[in-house]
Amino acid sequence: MSFSVYLSGEIHTDWREEIARGAQAAGLDVVFTAPVTDHPASDAAGDHLAETGSGFWRDHQSAKVNAIRTRTLIEQADLVVVRFGDKYKQWNAAFDAGYCAALGKPYVTLHDDDIVHPLKEVDAQAQAWCTTTDQVVEILRYVLKG
Repeated sequence: MSFSVYLSGEIHTDWREEIARGAQAAGLDVVFTAPVTDHPASDAAGDHLAETGSGFWRDHQSAKVNAIRTRTLIEQADLVVVRFGDKYKQWNAAFDAGYCAALGKPYVTLHDDDIVHPLKEVDAQAQAWCTTTDQVVEILRYVLKG
């Protein structure tokens, strides 16, 4: 069985590559997709549309352009992995998890146990909470191979 997995969230570590390597090593037929992970490029996604003169309107334009990719790939995914890292407040990741919940799209969260409390609603809707990328790969192995 082939599977499409969208890797949402934190962009400052190599967790996406760890999952991809683990899935490949396990011989899993998985296609991974992700948001634009180049932070400056993501922030500038809407700059070509108009000069805004305001950080709010620049972010607004870019968020809408980024949403084209995000919504499309989440809707096409069989599973979404939502990673919350230890830096920054990843409201975009929480939003992606909420979007998955609204769509009835299966998702798993990936985060350390020190942020369980602030993510309790996000985790409550997830099909699993993982603390390591190996756990994510094991879920994929189980789902694809039984």
